[in-house]
Amino acid sequence: MPLNYLLTGSTGGLGSLILDYFTTHFPPTQESSTTNSITYAAASSNPSNSHRFTSKGIPFRTVNYDDPETLDVAFKDVENLFFVSTNTFDVEKRRRQHLNVVEAAKRNGVKHVWYTSLAFGGLGSNSKAAVQQAHYMTEDMLRESGINYTSIREGIYTEAFPLFLNWYPQSTTLYLPSASGKIAFTLRSELAEATAKLMLKGGHDKEIVLLTASEPVSMQDIVEVINETTHREVKIEIVDPETYVRVNGENDIGGKAEGFFRQLVGWFESIENGEAGFTDGLMGEVLGREPVTPREAIRGLLEKERDYTWHQNYSK
Repeated sequence: MPLNYLLTGSTGGLGSLILDYFTTHFPPTQESSTTNSITYAAASSNPSNSHRFTSKGIPFRTVNYDDPETLDVAFKDVENLFFVSTNTFDVEKRRRQHLNVVEAAKRNGVKHVWYTSLAFGGLGSNSKAAVQQAHYMTEDMLRESGINYTSIREGIYTEAFPLFLNWYPQSTTLYLPSASGKIAFTLRSELAEATAKLMLKGGHDKEIVLLTASEPVSMQDIVEVINETTHREVKIEIVDPETYVRVNGENDIGGKAEGFFRQLVGWFESIENGEAGFTDGLMGEVLGREPVTPREAIRGLLEKERDYTWHQNYSK
């Protein structure tokens, strides 16, 4: 029996929200994986996660990007594969993992791969951001494989704004290499909804699409929102890249090492060059409403929790 949708990354931030959309609109039953005319299954690399899904009537498949055998089992009879990019910074490891997924999808006759890419450079292919190169590489794999695909270039999560500022509730001065470049920050919750709707509607065959909020903001804009909303007096001090790496690496409240900030220097260069500021109207069309702007979203996060934090701002 065909499986209409296999949702990888179902224990992750974006993937779990997409699965929530499916279960809300197509409630699973304990008796069958058939849910109101569509079938779907959750997927994770860890088989021990199965019970958290099957206990709710949601079918589960193990998908380990490092193990082609699990991919062959998981991708059997799958029509639409939601392919979450791996989060490793090791480019060669990512290349190998993603190639395993693409080859297994082709081998098992997956009809449509929906890949989560990133929005640096908008719809073009000229971004210099190192993080974007891995996504270009995967898009090339998909294109060369001949299988049907849609690469969804998604805006940077608004919820992650503290990571880019290296802002913590106790911060007073933020040391950054630049602050005027703009980012089309986009709520992860809205990205999940739009991605789910995009997959359910179908189409966009062999296309690259861009999902973003409609208005980019700068780091300075965000600090103004922080100060207005929480009555703080946070300020930005612009420093050279080496000072940025050293000062933040030595004093980071979250315990992140200098290497982390050294990687972010490249991100800031791309942001300053306008690569993260691209916007597109597709997200509003898919949602049926205007996406929440970054200013509104950040204000909402801080009104709900004055001392808002983002988990990735802390070393594991």
